[in-house]
Amino acid sequence: MSQDKHQVSAEDSLIARYFKPLATDPGAFGLVDDAAVLSSSGDDIVVTTDAVVEGVHYLATDPPDTIARKALRVNLSDLAAKGAAPAGFVLTLALRSKEDAWLRPFADALGEDSRAFACPLLGGDTVSTPGPQMISITAFGRVPKGRMVGRTGARPGDLILVTGTIGDAALGLDVLTGGAAAGVLASEPQAKEMLVSRYRVPQPRNVLAQAVRDHATAAMDVSDGLAGDLAKLCAASGVSATVDVANVPLSAAAVGLIARNAICVETLLAGGDDYEVLCTVPPAQTDALIAAGQAAGVAVTAIGTIVAGHERPRFLDGQGQELTLRRLSYSHF
Repeated sequence: MSQDKHQVSAEDSLIARYFKPLATDPGAFGLVDDAAVLSSSGDDIVVTTDAVVEGVHYLATDPPDTIARKALRVNLSDLAAKGAAPAGFVLTLALRSKEDAWLRPFADALGEDSRAFACPLLGGDTVSTPGPQMISITAFGRVPKGRMVGRTGARPGDLILVTGTIGDAALGLDVLTGGAAAGVLASEPQAKEMLVSRYRVPQPRNVLAQAVRDHATAAMDVSDGLAGDLAKLCAASGVSATVDVANVPLSAAAVGLIARNAICVETLLAGGDDYEVLCTVPPAQTDALIAAGQAAGVAVTAIGTIVAGHERPRFLDGQGQELTLRRLSYSHF
């Protein structure tokens, strides 16, 4: 029996069923082509890519909807820190199987977030894998020409600001894996749920992208840990920093765990998956960025100062004594 040359492959059917409805940008061509067109409209195009891997960035038991949201949002967080407005993304899926019970909630959540953040699907690829599942997203954003906020502009005297709270995601992972936080919070389901949500579903600060672009001299998102990511920013700018640890914003759950000696502050400073914006701002513009955060419902906190030098950033306790951190951040290798 001859094969119909128009026969639709299983991969094509999967794409049409789950992901074609997400491809709302005209440049995606309804996912029938093997490339897309992204109009620059005279802006610079900012490109960022991040992958999330089962067993590394999410747990095999995590719900598929939260995996989808995390995969997109970690990239949106990068765009926010660059001062860029989302423009679209491409998706690569490495799947063990194509079960509707997993793919349907994954695709639905991805579609909800793509609409909420105005970041439509432009294309991608699906492959099978015998190993851990992997979702890789490359996201595109737009900034006015020459206005992307990089890591290299921090100058001595700038204040160091961070959005949200630090360390919650690391504690959420600790809860999910039965660590110390899980035991201490056994009778506090709301606190546990909040921490787990912070790990599974980041809150990218895209509402502050323009404010970051208008006021920050340097910025990046906190993905591998505040201490390590600040060290990266300082190295890129050729400066150093001092941080008042007492000013680092913490959730009530994190403060409670420290008070009960369940965790140490290093767990929070070096924990990954915060996806908050870390930026440096001249003192005269700090209030404007903090006010923009208040207007958007996002706390922005000054935690330290950029100083001259090339030493590793110093983290000082309430008595002005330097904390010795055994590690600065999560490392893949």
